[in-house]
Amino acid sequence: MVASAVEHDLGKPGVVVHNAVGGAFGTFREIDPAILNRNFQVNTMGLLYLARRFAPAMIDAGKGAIAASPVSQVSRQPRRRSGSWPRAMARELGPRGVHIAYVVVDAVIDLEWTRKRWPDRPDDFFIKPRAIADEIWHVVHQDRSAWSFNVELRPFGEAW
Repeated sequence: MVASAVEHDLGKPGVVVHNAVGGAFGTFREIDPAILNRNFQVNTMGLLYLARRFAPAMIDAGKGAIAASPVSQVSRQPRRRSGSWPRAMARELGPRGVHIAYVVVDAVIDLEWTRKRWPDRPDDFFIKPRAIADEIWHVVHQDRSAWSFNVELRPFGEAW
């Protein structure tokens, strides 16, 4: 198991970022239910198992952070309840010293395959992976007196 290897090689993590996401393009009639089920297993159940594995050591240490970064479409209004796991985790773990942050990346990430999918889009259409990492670093290292929960990242060129 990967978690065991992390603990063996690096010790108990003080910060964990859940960014294992699955997504699908299409309407509710077009998306194969098997794909939606796979995405649920990756996005929701993956976070549940990750938090159950690493949160106990963070509670024992009295500190730690878990940042959950969902697929942006999952976090939008029609599926508001998708944030229930991180919110429930924050309410339970926050008072025990573990910061939970829900970091929504509502953008197309600047990757080779996304550039191929949207070849005519300008640079400001995409969000840089380094910028995402920098913001997550900032959030998980916040002073305890001002923890963020809902953080939304989007490129400045987006009209919203």
